[in-house]
Amino acid sequence: MKYSPKSSDQDLILGCRKEHPLAQKYLYQRYFGKMLGISMRYTSSREEAVEVLNTAFFKVFTCLDQFKEPGSFPGWVARIVFNTSIDFVRKQVTYKKVIDLNSEKETSISNDAIDHLATEDLYKAIQMLPPSSRTVFCLYVIDGYKHHEIGKQLGISEGTSKWHLSTARKELQKILVNKFRIRVAI
Repeated sequence: MKYSPKSSDQDLILGCRKEHPLAQKYLYQRYFGKMLGISMRYTSSREEAVEVLNTAFFKVFTCLDQFKEPGSFPGWVARIVFNTSIDFVRKQVTYKKVIDLNSEKETSISNDAIDHLATEDLYKAIQMLPPSSRTVFCLYVIDGYKHHEIGKQLGISEGTSKWHLSTARKELQKILVNKFRIRVAI
């Protein structure tokens, strides 16, 4: 079978299961951009994000037999990229242990000015956060995890997760004001 960028996901998956390099190339190209955003949320640079993404795609190619149809293939790949990103963070980051900060008020970003930021600029701002706080921020704000779930995933207490979220919000506000000249209430 000939593979092309126009081949269906199903055809490319079949080719990848047979370890056909062209099928792997086109599947990788098809999902690279969509999945890069996931890894960028948890890394400090585009280079690190691509490294994580490449590791994730290696897992995709070697574990394709675990994908069960009629499941969502993009969702399955996204889960692998997410898990690979979290594994990367665990290896790179030592989390500061904090007792408990239940008194810290949880707030949300609420300003129309942030809508004017390009998605790439927002990722750049998030990537400027300290790794520990960036990870908790992304898990909580972007991926919708609760503090107790974040704690379990990262091996930290719920209070530590709250502290990192608070720190990330404060730092992100400074970054947006200083680098992008946007005032936000975080």
